[in-house]
Amino acid sequence: MIWTPDADQPPPPDTGGKRGRKPAPISQAAGLSHRAWLEPVRSFLFSSGLTLNDLVDRSGYSKTRISELLRGNGYYPAWEITFSVIRALGLPVQPMRRLWTAAAREARKEPGWIEHCIQQVALEPEHPPVAHQAFTEALHTPYSDYARAFLLTDHRARWVVAETFDLLWLCWSEAGTSEDIRRYAWRLLRSRVMARADRHHDGHPDLRPAVFSTAEVRDSTPGHFIILTELVDLFDAIGRLPHDQMDVAVLRYLCGMHPDDMPDVLGLSPAICHAVDHHARAALEDLLRPYSPRE
Repeated sequence: MIWTPDADQPPPPDTGGKRGRKPAPISQAAGLSHRAWLEPVRSFLFSSGLTLNDLVDRSGYSKTRISELLRGNGYYPAWEITFSVIRALGLPVQPMRRLWTAAAREARKEPGWIEHCIQQVALEPEHPPVAHQAFTEALHTPYSDYARAFLLTDHRARWVVAETFDLLWLCWSEAGTSEDIRRYAWRLLRSRVMARADRHHDGHPDLRPAVFSTAEVRDSTPGHFIILTELVDLFDAIGRLPHDQMDVAVLRYLCGMHPDDMPDVLGLSPAICHAVDHHARAALEDLLRPYSPRE
C-alpha cells in the first residue's frame, strides 16, 4: 500500500485543555537513536490532547500496533506506521524519516528492508523553516566542535549534530515558544552528545581521550610527558564541572572559541556567560589543586 502525505491535513485540534492519557514508559530495549525520535513524538501526542483511539481512527492501524510503537516495544516499527502516526500529529516528515532511518540502522535492520519501507510512502517536497535553516548554518561549526570534543571523531560528531538539527526541526514550534531558542537548541545538542559520550564509573563524561587530538600534543616533541599529564588532568577536571561550566570550559579550552562568541552559541547573556566562565576557572583551580606540586 502506498501512502501519500496530505499536505493540507490540519494539525491536531485544540481540545480546550483536554489531554490524552500519557503512554506507558518507553521500553528499555529501545536504542539511543530510537528514543531520540520516540520521546518528542510521545510528548507531542500527550500535549495535543489526542487519545490512542484518535490515532487509531486517523492512522488506520490497530490500537495494539500503535501502542507498541509508542512504547518502543517489540520489533522496530516500519516506516509506514511511523509515518501515519506523525502525520496524525501534524509533525514534519523529512526530519522524521532521517531520524527513523538512523534508528533502523541502530536496530540492525537490513538496508534492503529500510529502502523497501521508505519506498512504500510517497513524499511531497518539504523544506525546513527559513529560520531553522539559518540557525543550523550559523551554529553547525561550533556544535560540531563541541560534539567532537566528547565523541572524538568527525563521523560521530556529524551524526549527533545532524540528529540534533533534525530533532530541532521536528520540535521547531515548541522551540519557537521557548524563552530562548538558542538555549533550547543548545540543551538539545548537549543531551544528544551526553547520551553517547564515554563516562567514568561515577557518571561524569570522560574527556581524557580528547587530549590526544589537541594541538599541544600533536605538535609536541617526544618526551614531553609533563604537558601530556597536565592536559589529562585538566580535561578530566573539565568533565567534572557542572553542565554550564563544563560547556564554557570545553568551548573555550578544548575548542578554542573566543569568549565573545560563546553567548550566542550557548544561548546565555554575555554577563551570565562571563560569570559562568569565572566560576568554571575557579572550580578548575580547586579540582586541580591536589595535582599541584607541594611547595
